[in-house]
Amino acid sequence: MAKKRVLIVDDEKDLADMVRFRLEANGYEISLAHDGQQALEVARKEKPDLIILDLMLPKMDGYKVCGLLKKDMRYASIPIIIFTAKAQTDDMKLGEEVGADAYLTKPFEPAVLLGKIKELIEK
Repeated sequence: MAKKRVLIVDDEKDLADMVRFRLEANGYEISLAHDGQQALEVARKEKPDLIILDLMLPKMDGYKVCGLLKKDMRYASIPIIIFTAKAQTDDMKLGEEVGADAYLTKPFEPAVLLGKIKELIEK
């Protein structure tokens, strides 16, 4: 069976690398993007099985990236986990409105992130 591909989008390179190492150790193939524009380009080119998306990004925020992908029928079925330090109810509601499939806050529990990825990829 082919490895599932996950796109990690975060401008904090150390955090992105930490998540990447954790996911690679669990058998996922990883792509990285460090700003919103790059996230869109990589998502459109590679069509990953899942996207882990930070909200506070240079060039274009995660809400915009999520909304653009979810409105495009070619990418709408890709599950998106918003992965952010923004833990306010309004932030979560906005994430839901732009079509995010899950909303996890940082700091995070690796087992929770892995469980959510598995749940979304294998449904």
